[in-house]
Amino acid sequence: MSLQGKIAVITGAGPGLGRTLAVLLAREGADLALAARTPATLDAIAAEVRAEGRDALPVPTDIARPDQARRLADTVAAHYGRVDVLVNAAFPGTHRRNVLDMDETHLEQWRSAIETAAYGTLLACRHLSPHMPEGGSIVNLTSMSSRTGYAGRSDYAAGKAAVHLLSHCLADELGPSGIRVNCVAPGWIASDVLDDWMRTRAATEGVPYEEIRARDVSAMALRRIATEEDVARAVLHLASDHSRSTTGATLDVNAGHLFT
Repeated sequence: MSLQGKIAVITGAGPGLGRTLAVLLAREGADLALAARTPATLDAIAAEVRAEGRDALPVPTDIARPDQARRLADTVAAHYGRVDVLVNAAFPGTHRRNVLDMDETHLEQWRSAIETAAYGTLLACRHLSPHMPEGGSIVNLTSMSSRTGYAGRSDYAAGKAAVHLLSHCLADELGPSGIRVNCVAPGWIASDVLDDWMRTRAATEGVPYEEIRARDVSAMALRRIATEEDVARAVLHLASDHSRSTTGATLDVNAGHLFT
């Protein structure tokens, strides 16, 4: 197991990818601190981690609030004594709204999204990295959208782009301490949410869902859509000592969608 005896923290440890990350890291030998805003979700994921034979520490946290980010770090340090791996995956849902169509509510949602992604990641790194020994690894979840924006997703693109460049800065700052900082950038991830979006587009265009899906998949070099586990395994690689000489890098997990 590539993380045997390691202590890992996951921010944004919610359903979907957050849960998949937690279970995979536990199977690879890590004990886990789990941070997200919903206690019930954290408790459910913690139970799955414990079922894998690892310790789990759920810490309800709004990572964009400085006091709560500091409390998370203090709680983890008191419980485990150190942090070997930090995975930042927090990002709120987006609303697909063009900038010129935003009202005051949408503008506030935009601000909140950027705050969670960029400021939240910064706060997590600021308060947890002092507890990381040499050899520690920070993995930030960005997105294909951090380099390829399109209409209606400016909050997502801007938030992920901020994390992308923040990671480069942190890699330079933390490198002398032997701490690595890298990104994993997914594209589309197979999920019910993605299927629903495809069905909505199919209804708008008046064509079958299968036609929309086939068209989208044909635009990917590998002719498949990445899964949550595909993304989680990329995170695992960067979290482990297999990437001990890699920092400031971005590992794209999008089946070749970025360049096709």
